[in-house]
Amino acid sequence: MDLSESVLVQVSAHRVGNKGNGAELVTSKESLPVTKRELELLKTPFLSKFADDKSVYSFSHAASLEYNEIYNFCLESFAGDIDFHENSVRIARHLYESTTHPKIKDGDLYLCLYDNCLYNGKYVEAIGIYKAESKNHFLDLNTEDGNFSFTLREGVDAARFDKGCLIFPLSAEEGFEVLLYDANGKGEEAVFWRETFLNLQPRANEFYQTNSVMTMTREFIAKHAPAELNMAKTDQIDLLNRSVEYFRANESFDMEQFKDEVFHEKGLIQSFVDFGNEFAENNAVDIPESFGISTQAVKKQARVYKSVLKLDHNFHVYIHGDKDLIEKGYDQAVGKHFYKIYFDEEL
Repeated sequence: MDLSESVLVQVSAHRVGNKGNGAELVTSKESLPVTKRELELLKTPFLSKFADDKSVYSFSHAASLEYNEIYNFCLESFAGDIDFHENSVRIARHLYESTTHPKIKDGDLYLCLYDNCLYNGKYVEAIGIYKAESKNHFLDLNTEDGNFSFTLREGVDAARFDKGCLIFPLSAEEGFEVLLYDANGKGEEAVFWRETFLNLQPRANEFYQTNSVMTMTREFIAKHAPAELNMAKTDQIDLLNRSVEYFRANESFDMEQFKDEVFHEKGLIQSFVDFGNEFAENNAVDIPESFGISTQAVKKQARVYKSVLKLDHNFHVYIHGDKDLIEKGYDQAVGKHFYKIYFDEEL
C-alpha cells in the first residue's frame, strides 16, 4: 500500500449526535467547499493513521452481506450509481440510527472520496469514514498596527480524529478490503464502531493469522500456565522467548513444529492445544495449522512479549537466553527468596 500519491477529491461533513440521549442529527446540504490546497493539507492527517496498518477487515452480516448498510452504500458509490454527498448523508443517518448506547459520544462525521490510491498493486479509489468526538481550543493570532490580538477558537484537529476506516473497492463479493482505526481500541465504544455501525470481520491474511497465534500463545504462557500448571516465572519467560524466536527464525508457521520446538513436553503441549481450542471458540477466530509468517505482526507482538523478571520494586532481571543459568532459592536466615545468576563475564 502506498497512499503518498493519492488525491483527496471530495469531503462531506455532518454532525451526528447520540439518538439514545436525545441529541440531533444535522446533515449538510452539500459537500464542503474546499480548495485544492486545503484538500492536499487534509489528505495527510486523514490517511496517516492507516500507513502501517496490516490488519485488514471486510464488511459482513449474520444473514447475508447484502444486508450490510455501509457495504451497500460503498458499493453504490464505487459504481457511480449515486452522488457521493447524497450517499454520505445516508451513512450519517445510519450512524445516527445505530447510536443508541448511552456511552457513545456525539461527534463530527467526515466522509472522504480518494483517487489514485496504490493498494495491492492497483491504483484504485477509496472511501474514508472518520468520526471526531473531541474538540480542542486553538489560538488565532492577529496583528494590526504593531498590536497583537488573538481569537480563541474551538475545532477538530484533523490529525487526531477518534475513529476511522478506509475502504478499498477490492474483493467486493467478499465485503471489500477495509482498514480500521480506533484511538480507544477497547471497550463498548470500540465494539460499537467496528461491529454495530460498520459490522466488520477480520480477513484471514498472514498478518491476522500471525497476530492471532502469537496472542493466543502469549495468553497461554502469561495467564493460563501460571494458574493451571503452577509454572515458575523463569519457565514462563523461557517459553515466551522460545515462541518469539520461532516466529523470527521461520518464514512459515507449522503448528506441529511450533508445539515441539517451544513446549517440548507432551503434557504442556496438550494443555496448549486445549487452551487453543477454547481461545478460538471464545474469540471466534480460526487458527490454521500452517500459514506464512508476517514480519510486521511479529514486530508488533514482540513489543508486548515480556521477558522481564520483576522482583519486588527493587530489581528487574531481563532474561534473554538459557534459563538454567538462573537458580531460585530461599534464605531462611534472612527470610527472603533469592536468585543466583551464573555468567562468564560482564559485558
